[in-house]
Amino acid sequence: MESWVLWLIAACALGVGEMLTLGFFLAPFAAGALLAAVVALLGAGAAVAWAVFLVASIAALLVIRPIARSHRRTPPRLRTGTNALIGKPAIVLERIANHEGAGCVKIEGEVWTARAYDEDEVYDVGHRVEVVEIRGATALVTE
Repeated sequence: MESWVLWLIAACALGVGEMLTLGFFLAPFAAGALLAAVVALLGAGAAVAWAVFLVASIAALLVIRPIARSHRRTPPRLRTGTNALIGKPAIVLERIANHEGAGCVKIEGEVWTARAYDEDEVYDVGHRVEVVEIRGATALVTE
């Protein structure tokens, strides 16, 4: 069997192994084996193919693996828009009483129409509340 075929089989086996382990350790070796297969296909000897495999694998391991590991440690997605207001404190500017259909709060300097999350709750002016949900242009708040 041709040596380039063996290198290609090795690259595929290492690639499948990487998919099963998810540790990003075998992928650089799969890339090295793939490059060795190309070199062997072009007619280079076994020693050259092994040298290409080792150099490419170690280079990929030293360069790509730290980058991949840093991507695994990225912070959680930032909330934007109205989702960013959930959990924020607010101050009642106008009495909140759902049965009266009235209420306003100030959230981070902005005035929002507000309703109590619990239908029976009433919050007077100056009361500190927390935003639980945003529905349209209305903030649902609770203590």
